[in-house]
Amino acid sequence: MTNLRGALNALGGGRWGWLGPVAGLALVFALFAAIGPPSFREWGNVETILRQTAIVGSAALGMTVVIIAGGIDLSVGSIVALCTVIVALVLAGGHGPLLAAMAGVGAGLACGFVNGQLITRLRVVPFIVTLGTLLLARGLAKGLAREQTVSAPATGLNSLLASLPDSQAWMIVPAGVWITVLLAVAVSALLRLTRPGRYFFALGSNEQAARLSGVPVNAVKAAVYSLAGLFAGVAGVLQFSRLTVGDPTVASGLELDVIAAVVIGGGSLSGGEGSVLGSLVGALIMSVIRNGCAQMFLPNWVQEIVTGAIIVLAVALDRMRHRAGEQAALTQRPDASA
Repeated sequence: MTNLRGALNALGGGRWGWLGPVAGLALVFALFAAIGPPSFREWGNVETILRQTAIVGSAALGMTVVIIAGGIDLSVGSIVALCTVIVALVLAGGHGPLLAAMAGVGAGLACGFVNGQLITRLRVVPFIVTLGTLLLARGLAKGLAREQTVSAPATGLNSLLASLPDSQAWMIVPAGVWITVLLAVAVSALLRLTRPGRYFFALGSNEQAARLSGVPVNAVKAAVYSLAGLFAGVAGVLQFSRLTVGDPTVASGLELDVIAAVVIGGGSLSGGEGSVLGSLVGALIMSVIRNGCAQMFLPNWVQEIVTGAIIVLAVALDRMRHRAGEQAALTQRPDASA
């Protein structure tokens, strides 16, 4: 029992930090299960929700690290699109799926490395840098694809997020979902059990204090954005699996979904807070809302209003929690009663 509790704490980011997002997910799912059609509660639909979540969830793993470290990355969607094009081009060139997947993930890592170098060497705020690289990566994707989709031969990559055939029912969910889960466990271990993980939290909590404490701030920032690019590359491979073509226009606005997943899951845009489990649950909440609205044949604008309201509520609760913490700290100061 102790080991299980410790694992949940490491995955969720705190003793009770994972409970809020999980309770929210349970509430949203129960609401749609009660008012939606019976098909919403069927396992086939639950599997569809999990497959839809894998792309945002895998990219959210990197964004979690970025937001914990006090940064932001707006280039994620464009990197995903670029990676789908690269995967398709490698496959179309006659190479195998493993090399194509490595090329896609490597391209994401390279984009993240460039982001990190620009932020640390030019000393420009991450919002501006990643806004620029958003356009750069999107333009590069369109140039490589000659502004059209890139067809690729069918390979094992196509089945990563495909519905499972009866012969593979033992897997329960597709391989792409399991890949996301395994990567989530790895990122949790990185954040909670390693020195770099502690550096990420220290950097996001107070950069100046972290620098004075001997944290190599520039190296840590470069690592943070490289990780974000790496996981955007994984999301790009999963996106290719879902589309089966390279599409330079896909994932437009995906970065907003990824950031929203982290914030809904308890991550703070002020830095220093966030959890892997919370981010995955945040991504699941958005998928459940979209799927439930689609099952009830509600228009797109209703989904957007509901999702936007949840994001605003999550940010508002985060700010209220921070203000309450600051007030509590002030009242506990020795001179507060003087």
